[in-house]
Amino acid sequence: MEKNSCSNSNKAHIRKEIRVEVRKRRKELDENFQSQAESDLCMNFTQKINLPKKTAIGIYLPNDGEVRTNLLIQSLWRKNHDVFLPVIHPFSGTHLLFQKYEENSTMRENRYAILEPELNCSEICPVSQLDILLMPLVAFDGKGNRLGMGGGYYDRTLASYYANGWSKPQLIGLAHDCQKVSQLPIEAWDVPLPAILTPTNLYRWQGNEANSDI
Repeated sequence: MEKNSCSNSNKAHIRKEIRVEVRKRRKELDENFQSQAESDLCMNFTQKINLPKKTAIGIYLPNDGEVRTNLLIQSLWRKNHDVFLPVIHPFSGTHLLFQKYEENSTMRENRYAILEPELNCSEICPVSQLDILLMPLVAFDGKGNRLGMGGGYYDRTLASYYANGWSKPQLIGLAHDCQKVSQLPIEAWDVPLPAILTPTNLYRWQGNEANSDI
């Protein structure tokens, strides 16, 4: 029992250290680099991800040095896709809802000072009806393992997806290239992502093997 407790404690410590280090890396990226990465990410998505007409896509607004998504969102709007942003559930406070996001959407800051659409229940899309979910992350490794900010919002929101083997949404992580690490210590609840897109690459995994498109 003591051995497992020590092991779990050490794993949590390593995850915390990786989270701090990688967040520091991306927050140190200067404005020119961020702008170029945003443009490259949008181009890479357009070239690598085939979208049917009128696709429902969950995405996020960047925060804390995350790779910027604004150009990609604008590109999706121009192609008449439906874009949805995460909104912290007003009652549970631990799950995410996905609400339609348009150029004229009324926005407000959530508890983390991140902009999200003002809640309108008529514009909520159930997760199971999203075609693609583009997820933020802090770090990832060569097996598709994802380390988030630590709040567990996406894990809890996608619990039914993993448990029931839903066919959609297609999950794709978005990240800077510098967020890739050699190996992440994994917890029991962690589920690898099938794909991660960076400004220069699209990683797809089959089992534990990574297939890079570049």
